[in-house]
Amino acid sequence: MTAIDPDTLDVEARRARRFTRINKADAWFKVFGLSWMTPILKAAAGDNPRAQVKEIWQLLGVPLLAIAAFLIAWGTLAPKVQTSLGAVPGPSQVWEQVGVLHADALREGERAVAFYERQEARNAELIANGNADRVRERIYTGKPTYYDQIWTSIKTVFFGFLIASVVAIPLGIAAGLSVTANAALNPLIQIFKPVSPLAWLPIVTMIVSAVYTTNDGMFSKSFLISAITVTLCSLWPTLINTALGVSSIDKDLVSVSRVLKMNTYTKITKLVLPSALPLIFTGLRLSLGVGWMVLIAAEMLAQNPGLGKFVWDEFQNGSSQSLARIMVAVFTIGIIGFLLDRVMYALQSMFTFSNNR
Repeated sequence: MTAIDPDTLDVEARRARRFTRINKADAWFKVFGLSWMTPILKAAAGDNPRAQVKEIWQLLGVPLLAIAAFLIAWGTLAPKVQTSLGAVPGPSQVWEQVGVLHADALREGERAVAFYERQEARNAELIANGNADRVRERIYTGKPTYYDQIWTSIKTVFFGFLIASVVAIPLGIAAGLSVTANAALNPLIQIFKPVSPLAWLPIVTMIVSAVYTTNDGMFSKSFLISAITVTLCSLWPTLINTALGVSSIDKDLVSVSRVLKMNTYTKITKLVLPSALPLIFTGLRLSLGVGWMVLIAAEMLAQNPGLGKFVWDEFQNGSSQSLARIMVAVFTIGIIGFLLDRVMYALQSMFTFSNNR
C-alpha cells in the first residue's frame, strides 16, 4: 500500500478551503452583478483553467463585447441623425458633458464654501463690535448641482417607496390570510394598478396644495407631490406579491399554528412573514423599480428639483449641449436603477434563502 505524503494532503486541504471561500463569495458576487469574478478566482486557484476561461468569456467577455458594439453603433449612427438641437451626440460628446456637469458642481461647491466663510466672518465681526443681535444665519441658495439633483431624486423615491411598503405589506398580509379581505381588495387593485402616474399627478397636486398649506414645513410641496405619486404607483407589486406569498404558506404550518393556539401577532411574526419573505422581497424590488421609473415623470411635472426636472429644464433650454446632458441623465437614471435593484437583492439575500435574481 502506497503511503500518502502529508505535504500533499496539506496542499489539498488548503486548496479545498480556498475553493470553499470562493464558492461562499460567489453568492455575493451574484448579488452585486460581479459573477465573472468567481471563474477568475477559480482559474487563479488552478481549477480547470480552460473551463474557467470559457465561463469568463460568457460572463464578462460577451457583455463587454456587446457594450463595445453598442458604443460603436451609437458613435457611427448618431451624427447622421439631425434634430432641432443639432446632430444626436455621440459617446464622446456625452462623456464631455459628464465632465462639464462635474466641474459645475465643484464650482458651485466653492461658491457655497465662500458664502459661509463670508457669513461667518461678518457674524464674528458683529459679535466683536457688540452687535450680536444683528447676527444672521442664512442658507446658501445657489442653484442645485447635478449631484444635488441625483440625491433629491433618491430621497424622493425612497420616501415614496417606504410609504408604499408600510401600506402594502399589512394589506397584503390581510389579503393573504383572509378570503374576505382579498375579495374586498382585489377590485381596487385591478382598477388602480394600471393607472398612469400622469393621471395621478393632477389629483395629488390639488390635494397636497389644499392640505399642505404651509410654506416652511419639513417638506416642500413639489417633494410631497412627487413622493406620493411614487407611492400610488409603486405599492401594487408589493401588495400583490405579499398576498401571494402569505396565501402560499404550507397548509401543514397553518394547521400547526391552530394546534398551538397561536395568537394573530405570533402567527404573523413567527410563521407568516418568514415563509412569505422571498415573495415579499420580490414585490419590494418590483415596487422600487416602478417607483424609480414613475419618479422621473412626476418630477418633470411637479418641478421637484431632481433628475426629472433636470431633464425637463434641459429640454426647455434648447442649447447645443442640452441633448448630450439629457443623455447623461438617461444613463444616470439607468445606472441608479440597477444599483437600487442590487441593494434590494442584497437585502433579500441577507434575510431570505431565495435564489431569485
